Amino acid sequence: MARTQGLSMVFGLIVFVLILGFIEFYAFKSLLAISGGWSIGAKLALKLTYWGITVSLVVLAFLAFRNFAVWRVESPHILSLILGAIAVVFFPKLIMAVFHLTDDIRYAVAWVVKNWSSTSTASGGEAISRATFITKTGQVLGGLAFFGFLYGVTRGRYNYHVINQTIVSEDLPAAFDGMRIVQFSDAHVGSFYNDFEPVKEGIRLINELNADYIFFTGDLVNNLAEEAEPWIPIFQGLKAKKGKFSIFGNHDYADYGMMPEEKRLASRKRLVEIHDEMGFKLMMNEGVELERGGQKIGLLGVENWGKGFRQSGDLKKAKAGVNGTDFNILLTHDPTHWEEEVLAKEKIQLTLSGHTHGMQMGVEIPALNIKFSPARLRYKRWGGLYQEGKQFLHVNRGFGFIGFPGRVGMPPEITLIELKKA
Repeated sequence: MARTQGLSMVFGLIVFVLILGFIEFYAFKSLLAISGGWSIGAKLALKLTYWGITVSLVVLAFLAFRNFAVWRVESPHILSLILGAIAVVFFPKLIMAVFHLTDDIRYAVAWVVKNWSSTSTASGGEAISRATFITKTGQVLGGLAFFGFLYGVTRGRYNYHVINQTIVSEDLPAAFDGMRIVQFSDAHVGSFYNDFEPVKEGIRLINELNADYIFFTGDLVNNLAEEAEPWIPIFQGLKAKKGKFSIFGNHDYADYGMMPEEKRLASRKRLVEIHDEMGFKLMMNEGVELERGGQKIGLLGVENWGKGFRQSGDLKKAKAGVNGTDFNILLTHDPTHWEEEVLAKEKIQLTLSGHTHGMQMGVEIPALNIKFSPARLRYKRWGGLYQEGKQFLHVNRGFGFIGFPGRVGMPPEITLIELKKA
């Protein structure tokens, strides 16, 4: 079994390297297409620059992978810089490679048609163009991607946006009409490497909204509770008139990485304490009743439940904490929980989730009804407000980031939700 797993890993690595090599080849081939009229010296400079940067990033990627556990603690800013540089360079190359490959396929098809057509002549006819619109389009989009990703890893990841949403429901008790809720999610404080100042701007924006309640919908850390220790005073500064509530996300269980089970359990226990020290009421499959003007609504908070992820959430147990309230809000980290266990099955009018991050990249232009993210390939509902009948789901696009150390066209989100009586 161990030998089979080892062979599978080697095979997977070989395939991965071949794919990367193919992308590099076609990206470089795309760049060469624009250098036809250049001097020999200019072409040489292009080749040396391209492959010099490529080899340097490969070496840095290898060093980062080999020393990840140590650098994450001792040199976090260097690690973030390397990962950012790889993303800034790789994605534009990927775009150029895909477009140039498409151009080559177009050329190959045209060549076959031309040479095997019954109407072809001995002279071969007119030559087939190589410097086509397809390749040039890839080069332009690759250039735009380069500057977009450069912005995303330098400024975009801290460019906090406040998104306003209004939930109108006939089930809402009149006393709660106008109640203001701030939702934020997926802080992933371990990715900030204790860079407090830019994050304080996000905290300031939340406090300026003067919310009745603040709801945090999971993934405070990347893996271990120790990441959150330095952030306790920062999150203590979050202010809400009536209270702050939170839940666990899939990253909060220390499930990822090789470590003894005792360490995982200790991390979870400590993270529960940290939520309390930050001033949050952490809801672990429980419900509470929120009171206003003599009327009540239910607030349910469950542990992580996600399709393809940990499923510790127990909605039935959480519902036991509320006593037949007419309007209920559910905090659940993964939006697939709403689709699998809530929609058309439970009397829960509003569900608040996160988890997807909007893949930290995408394009959203509401005025043109444009809304796209690669997250759509995995999640039917990946960002923003969704409604089915009388039930609403809001998926927060995330406050922090993980993996790719930036955000491109998908800024970190703070959501202000106002409840209105229909």
